Amino acid sequence: MTGYFSLLLPELILSTVACVLMLLGCSMKVATRKRVPILALVAMIVVFAIQLGRQQGDNASVHTLTDLSGTLRIFHFAQYIKLLVAGVGIMLLLLAWPTNAEGTGNSAMNVGQETGEFYGLMLLSLCGIFIVAGANDIILLFLGIELASIPTYIMVSISRPNPVAQEAGVKYFFLGAMSAAIMVFGFSYLYGTTGSIKLDQISQLLHPASASESDPAQTAMQPWVLLAVIMLVAGFAFKIAAVPLHVYAGDVYQGAATPVTAFLSFVPKTSGFVALIKILYAVGGSSWALPATLVKLLWVIAVLTMTFGNVLGLLQTNLKRLLAYSSVAHSGYMLTGIATLAGAYLSAGQDRSTVQTDALAGVIFYLTAYGIMNAAAFGVLMLLPARDGRAGTSAETIEDIAGQGRRHVGLGLCMAVACFSLIGIPLTVGFWGKVLLIKPAFSGGNNWLVVIIMINAAISAAYYLRIIATMFLRDPVSDAVEPTNGSRYPLPITAAIGISVFGTLLLGTVLPLTQVFTTGTHIAARIDDGTPSPK
Repeated sequence: MTGYFSLLLPELILSTVACVLMLLGCSMKVATRKRVPILALVAMIVVFAIQLGRQQGDNASVHTLTDLSGTLRIFHFAQYIKLLVAGVGIMLLLLAWPTNAEGTGNSAMNVGQETGEFYGLMLLSLCGIFIVAGANDIILLFLGIELASIPTYIMVSISRPNPVAQEAGVKYFFLGAMSAAIMVFGFSYLYGTTGSIKLDQISQLLHPASASESDPAQTAMQPWVLLAVIMLVAGFAFKIAAVPLHVYAGDVYQGAATPVTAFLSFVPKTSGFVALIKILYAVGGSSWALPATLVKLLWVIAVLTMTFGNVLGLLQTNLKRLLAYSSVAHSGYMLTGIATLAGAYLSAGQDRSTVQTDALAGVIFYLTAYGIMNAAAFGVLMLLPARDGRAGTSAETIEDIAGQGRRHVGLGLCMAVACFSLIGIPLTVGFWGKVLLIKPAFSGGNNWLVVIIMINAAISAAYYLRIIATMFLRDPVSDAVEPTNGSRYPLPITAAIGISVFGTLLLGTVLPLTQVFTTGTHIAARIDDGTPSPK
């Protein structure tokens, strides 16, 4: 029982504090609402410290829980994901920090008197990713995915008292319910064809140890298993905003308050990618031995996702919609790593193990880079005003930010750093993220995929540079207003922007530190130790 408690300590902290915050939400006192984010932040810092200690400990993230028949298996991959989510979660909490006198929100968000409930939902959503990372049971995996997603439906709706937020929440909820149904369909067929709900046992059943590793028949997959995996890929595609289930992103990102949009850009995406990796690892028999049909499907989805995201981003005048399609494009970049990983077994020959490890490490590194660099872009928008002056509304359109880079130089430079990194300009973490995705794709023989990534990166430069040019080269519009606090900005939001910009530049320029993170992602590429759980 002690080992069980120790293993699940981060999840227990987040869920317990979330329940406490829900109870505090019953209070109508301003003082209580102002204490809520402090308690949530302390919980996230404690969880981050626990995970950091485990990463640096002698056991280095090696834990397998067997007293629940292998329901949870926490290995290097799961521990790294937990550390990443805890770190980025701190920035996301700071972005949502209530700074007004009533403790109901900030210049970009107003949740009314639901501050306690809002932060409780935020912690529960982050806890869901922790469960997804460690799940070895398809039932627990599904519950973790939904725990990461369902709170966000409510967060979107209560994020500001504008009809557009409630409309976005309703759209997000119904489409999320559809994706959940598709996932349950896939999981049911996976269980029906294998007779097991444990991922490691599914792996053994689909690819018995007696089979030769070089046997091409090992990549064959029964039609019903293939159908199950395709349905699961479709369900996960909604979470990561991949084509063709990306259509909700623009409306939902625009309708939600800016801090919630920042949250949506990272949390559901992370849960979807983690679940996708774990499922492909299981059905691929721990060696990613996937059939050519599935590899081609992943390849096509990756290409369409990055291309649609970038082309649609070019057409936007609303910055939150632009960043929504930017998020779609970045999902496409990470899917190229997944496609390379899946295709290496069929095409990389003797070097496939190296290509697979490099590809998975590249996906994990890019997920880290995206979480770090994306926060600054949303943070800057939060501190620049919208012209309509509605409650819980900050800068959202191109016209809102015209000339603001000259009026607020610091914010303009921070936005420039974020945009350069999102493009993949050298000396930023985004550059190394793309390099680490391109390298294994090239080594695995996916030359066309490399070319398409480069073309899409060039397309994305057009709308990212448009943001920078608008902030610095255009004159401010006549009806633009200054923030009510003048040149003084709330410390929590400013701290989140500073952490994001500092991390973006530090990991892009200090190569020894970049190497440390690269080494860490290669260690994290070890998803499991291969030991089957008890039956």
